[in-house]
Amino acid sequence: MALPRSPRLTRRLPRPAELAPLLKFKSHDMNATRRRLSRVHTIDDLRRLARRRTPAGPFDYVDGAAEQEVSLERVRRAFRELEFQPRILRDVSTIDTSVEVLGIRAKLPFGLAPTGFTRMMHTAGETAVARAAAEYGVPYTLSSFGTTSYDAVQEAAPNGDNWFQLYLLGDRERSIELVTEAAAAGCTTLFLTVDVPVPGRRLRDLRNGMTVPPQLTPRTLLNASYRPAWWFNFLTTEPLSFAYGSGDLDKSALTGMLDSSVTFDDLAWMREHWPGKLVVKGIQTVDDAVKAVDHGADAIVLSIHGGRQLDRAPVPLHVLPAVAATLRGRSSILLDSGITNGADIVAALALGADFTLVGRAYLYGLMAAGEAGVRKCIEILASEVESTMALIGAKSVDELCPEHVKLLPNAQ
Repeated sequence: MALPRSPRLTRRLPRPAELAPLLKFKSHDMNATRRRLSRVHTIDDLRRLARRRTPAGPFDYVDGAAEQEVSLERVRRAFRELEFQPRILRDVSTIDTSVEVLGIRAKLPFGLAPTGFTRMMHTAGETAVARAAAEYGVPYTLSSFGTTSYDAVQEAAPNGDNWFQLYLLGDRERSIELVTEAAAAGCTTLFLTVDVPVPGRRLRDLRNGMTVPPQLTPRTLLNASYRPAWWFNFLTTEPLSFAYGSGDLDKSALTGMLDSSVTFDDLAWMREHWPGKLVVKGIQTVDDAVKAVDHGADAIVLSIHGGRQLDRAPVPLHVLPAVAATLRGRSSILLDSGITNGADIVAALALGADFTLVGRAYLYGLMAAGEAGVRKCIEILASEVESTMALIGAKSVDELCPEHVKLLPNAQ
């Protein structure tokens, strides 16, 4: 049987008035940073831009992880290999992404995590990160391995929620001095990082000569030579020094920084000396989560340090449901490691986290474009959080629940 013939199309010449809207060319932005960021739509895009603009040593310090980087691959895969369970026909015309955490109301359900050597990534460093965080209403935590003083961070972002992270020093009295100084400057929340009794073996850093002090090789110098903007900024600003005020970065500055003898008794001791909120970062098991709360923690962070310490460590997202069920009502639960998309944040919140932290993501932004890059990172994640919440039928963070997420069997 012959198929019916399609009717012929009626054609005509286009009218100039109809072509005009299609021929409007985008104006050329004279600002190179804005031009670059206009082509960035994901954290992966920021990462690629950061890699082009930053020498291999600092870039790999951020991008890499311990040993064979198995932990890093697993935490990212855990977020990829989950399944959302959308609820349809919900009114999601307005989305509320704000959340109460540690005595503040954050506009977004994630904060900017403490990171070390930040001015090495971009000389704007911690002050740029703190300003961006304050602008978007999210907390920022300065690391004691950071390269800007707490006072300078407060001065840069006086209206921000600026917290402080501490590695408990071998010199306990110096530890008390540090947290006392932070409290006097307005800090209300202290993060105590507990998953670094010894430094992890990060092979990329060893190969790049990223030791303290850095051991420059002809290869690293060549790699850095065609990043003139990074070198110009690095050489024309103040030398790097630690946030805790030990002078320039050298081996002596690290002496006593990490103490492998820290125990839960030291956590209880710090609880006696710190008047504000106390958060224990680096929890990886249900048992240790309970012990941390029993010893005075107001909150815990399920974290494997972004895969930078123990390789083949537990995946925080997989530990989260059991910790949430055990600690319900006793403690706030935060989660970090492996977050590269707003959907990752939504999944963690649905499975029981009260808040999340991002580190590498905003450092990619910092390396890519300084403070503007950090703002871009926050905007990307915020947009992804909002769209994911709308698409699964949750108009507020409070509406997210475990039924929204299914952890697939092959991902656990």
